[in-house]
Amino acid sequence: MESKNKMQLARYLVSFSWIYHGLFPKLIHIAPLEQLMTASLGFSTELSYYITKAVGVSELLFGIILFIFYRNRTIVLLNIVALVGLLLFVAVLQPQLLIEAFNPVTTNIPLIGLSWILLNEVKEQKRLDVS
Repeated sequence: MESKNKMQLARYLVSFSWIYHGLFPKLIHIAPLEQLMTASLGFSTELSYYITKAVGVSELLFGIILFIFYRNRTIVLLNIVALVGLLLFVAVLQPQLLIEAFNPVTTNIPLIGLSWILLNEVKEQKRLDVS
C-alpha cells in the first residue's frame, strides 16, 4: 500500500473510532458499561451521567481534532497516550471487562498500532518534504 494511502487509512480509522465512541455509547445512548466505568469511581448516578456525557463530548472533539490535525506529531502522540491510559483505566477499575466481547484490548491495541503507523508516516512525509 502506498505511504499516503496508509496514512489516510490510519487517519480515518482512528478518528472514526474516537468520534463513534464519543457519540454512540456516551452521547446518543449511554451504554451500561460506560455508566459502570464512571460509577466505579464512586460518583453518584446523576454525576456519573454528566461525566459520561462530558467524556463523550471530549472524545467527539478529539476525534475531529485528530482528523483535521493528523499530521501533528503531538496530537498523534497524545492519541497514543490516551488509548494506553484508557486501557489501563479499565484494567485497574474493571479488569473483568478485558475478557468481554469487543473489549478495550481488541479496540485500543489495534488503534495504538494504527496510530503508530500514522506517526511513522507523518515522520516520513516530513522527511520527504525537507529533502
